[in-house]
Amino acid sequence: MIVLKITNASDVVAGKIGKFLESLTPDAFDQITIEDIVVKKLVENLQQEGLKGEVASIQGIDLVEANLVLEESTMVRRHQHF
Repeated sequence: MIVLKITNASDVVAGKIGKFLESLTPDAFDQITIEDIVVKKLVENLQQEGLKGEVASIQGIDLVEANLVLEESTMVRRHQHF
């Protein structure tokens, strides 16, 4: 299993739409937007390589140093087979 943590979602969104507009969007929205883009591109690239599996975007999990932290409200936000 691979865990991917994106830590600069707001910076990426700000670079795409501008700092002012980014300041009007909540950080959670930025994170969700970037995660959706990453999942889509990841699935496309893995399919091109002939790999099969599943990928999920999960809310309520955090990677802190070498520890995986689970919150009570953990839920699968997006799930896709490839």
